[in-house]
Amino acid sequence: MTAKRRNGGRNKHGRGHVNGIRCSNCGRMCPKDKAVKRFLVRNMVESAAVRDITEASIFYQGYTLPKLYLKLQYCISCAIHGRIVRVRSVENRKIRAPPQRRRPAPRQQGQQGQQGGAGGGARK
Repeated sequence: MTAKRRNGGRNKHGRGHVNGIRCSNCGRMCPKDKAVKRFLVRNMVESAAVRDITEASIFYQGYTLPKLYLKLQYCISCAIHGRIVRVRSVENRKIRAPPQRRRPAPRQQGQQGQQGGAGGGARK
């Protein structure tokens, strides 16, 4: 019978059994090697609140806010439904190189205040 994927959708090669994890989204039990893992790093305080804190506090100068580090593990169903991974065609499944990382473009000095704020522009 033809195989859809060379690795069977897992990263278990030669292990026999792998412990399960719980999906971060739905709670489904999923083998750890099959789960889609993403490491999320974001600020604990959103950018609008940071501005309020700096205006209200005198101790804020030079203090760096802590970041929130989350390791998210999704089952395949939630990863596809949440668009974390996409379904690829038969030809594209054979491409084993990791996809290009999209990094945010570095902002110049003059453009810091021009990003949309609360109330923003008109949306269609």
